This record gives sequence, C-alpha cells and structure tokens, in this order.
Amino acid sequence: MLKKLAVLFAVLALVAAACGSSSDGDDATTTTAGGTTETTVAGGGDSGQSDGEGTLAAVKARGKLVCGVSGTAVGFSETLADGSTTGFDADYCRAVAAAVLGDSEAVEFRALTAAERFEALKNNEIDVLIRNTTWTQSRDTDIGMQFVATTYFDGQQIMGNPATMTGLTAGSGFEAVDGATVCTNAGTTTEKNITEGAAVAGVTITLETVETFPEAMEKFKSGTCDLVTTDGSGLFGNRAAEVAAGTEGAADWIIFPEAPISKEPLGPVVRQNDSQWFDVVQWTVFATFIADEQGVTSANVGDMMEDTPELARLFGGEGELQTAMGLEADAFLNVIKQVGAYGELFEKNLTGPLDLAREGSFNMQWFDGGLIYAPPAR
Repeated sequence: MLKKLAVLFAVLALVAAACGSSSDGDDATTTTAGGTTETTVAGGGDSGQSDGEGTLAAVKARGKLVCGVSGTAVGFSETLADGSTTGFDADYCRAVAAAVLGDSEAVEFRALTAAERFEALKNNEIDVLIRNTTWTQSRDTDIGMQFVATTYFDGQQIMGNPATMTGLTAGSGFEAVDGATVCTNAGTTTEKNITEGAAVAGVTITLETVETFPEAMEKFKSGTCDLVTTDGSGLFGNRAAEVAAGTEGAADWIIFPEAPISKEPLGPVVRQNDSQWFDVVQWTVFATFIADEQGVTSANVGDMMEDTPELARLFGGEGELQTAMGLEADAFLNVIKQVGAYGELFEKNLTGPLDLAREGSFNMQWFDGGLIYAPPAR
C-alpha cells in the first residue's frame, strides 16, 4: 500500500492551493465558552490584539483564546444546535487555552469559511486557526502562514454509491472515475487534484464544482453527481452523518481508492513573525504526542506525571521549560488533565463517531509505523 501511495504522490505532483472545505458561508458563527452564539460578518471581528503585540500577551490579557474553526467539519469542528462546538480541531483549541490560561473552556470558537480563514488570521481576528487546513508550500510562503506540527495526516479520496455505479468496490482504483460526473467545491486543492489525477491516469471526468462541500454532498445524494471527492476524513465524516440521519443507502457508500490520491497534512496555523506564540501552540501539540507516546491519559496523568524524567519536566517538575516560554510550569499538565492525550482525542472524535481507524494509518506513533513524532521535552 505504501508503495502505491508513494507512486500516486509522485505522479500527481500536487499543486499548492486552497484545501477542500466543508464550510463556505458568508457569515462567521462565534461560540463562546459559555455556549453563547452570535453571527458576525467575516472581516468585521476583532480579537482585541493591538498591532505589534505578541499573541501570547494578548490572549492572557483578554482571558480567552479566539480560535478559528470550520463549524461544519464532522468530527473535526462542528457547531451543535445548543451553540457548543465539538470535534478533534475544537479540542486542540481547548488544549491551547488550557496551556495558556489554565482553562480549556476559555475559548471563543469562530467559524470561518475556506475563503475567510487566512485573512481572519492575518488581520488578528483570531489567535490561531485550527480548521482542517492543509500545509502547502504557497501557504507557508506566498500567503505567509506558519504551520505547527501536523495533528492529522489526511489524503484526498473519492466516494461513490455502488447502487448507481456498477462494479464499484472498496478496492476500486482511479480508473473507476472514467466517464463519471464528479462533484467538489471550487478553488481548492481537491478540485485541482482530481483534475490532474484524471489527466495523468488517462481517464475522462465531468467535473462539477460548487461553492461549498455540503452543496456537493447534496448533488451527490440527489444523483446529479456520480461521485464526490474531498479529504478522506471529510468523506468518512459526511458518510457517518448521513448514516446517523437515516439517509437511505448511506451505509453502503464506498470510499476509495485505499491509497489516497494526495497528501493533506492538517494542523494548527499561526501568523508569521511571532515565534513565542508559535512555540506555545507547537509544544501544546507535542505535549499531547508525548503523553500518548508514554501511555499517559487524562485519567492516569496524576499517577504517571513523574514516571520518567521527561514527563516530570513536561508536567512542571524539576527542569521544566514552560516558564521560560511564558507559561505556567504546569501548563501542559493542564492540557492532558483537562483535554487529553493525542490518542484520546483521536478515539473520542474520529474513531468512535466516524469509524475512522487510527491503526494502520500515518496517525500512529512513530514506533508503530506512523508519523506522530515529538522532539524530546528537555
């Protein structure tokens, strides 16, 4: 499988552009820690940060973290009817708040579309963007973002309905798209990947693009499109949501090919030229990796916090480095206690609800064949 994946990566030579998004509205929904929801026009928000002020100081002074999320990405960040926000990305927002403020609930979630997200970050409307966003060369350079450690290694896949596409199976390859009408949202890496992939594979598709991925799903469900494509996690999430909603035949929808047709490393994004804040967000992520690596969870951290010299330092003991970063010594202890280690967040938000397996994926620890790897805390 890994060989096939490597070949696909090399052949497709994917371009750096906007990643597929499941949230593309005009307004941004803001959910406060207390569950209050309000709607603001994108670009009109204000995080309360003055020009030239470091983000860490601004967040501490404000007493809450303003975190940009999707709001409609099932399993990653989803705004519920009661105004609360759940998901893997949302929990990483909470982890940063726990590290900086000692309170994982001191978060204002700001739902942003793919078009809005980078401007909101650049304009200081949010403190950090944790919105299923792919790390690409152009976003690192042209757009001027800075990506911290990848929290989810994803890849683009395709979903079809075997009831309407004869011969479609879980083992189908790229040849299955020949002659099909494929839906996705416009102006994204998803659109470019499927177009380039079809050309390289020598197959013909009719590509139908829409503004938002939920629109693409509606066209797929109605039969206007034979296939729908976005990041694999998004397809698993949407399929799970449709199964839960009782959509006829949704449980039989097939996601293929087994080896994704692109690389989509997803993770938090911060502004450039704020190294202190970059370090804080990066090491918050690394703290969840290290805890997971050493078998520490929110349930046992109290008993294991001094099991190794590294854990003792990470959780505020002798030799700790958190105070030198501008945090409290127990900052990362609060992260694990209040939010959890990496494996907990994965199981809670992705494996349990979406049947998105961690085992066998790149999201396993490095010693289990995955890419989850943290530098030593020393």
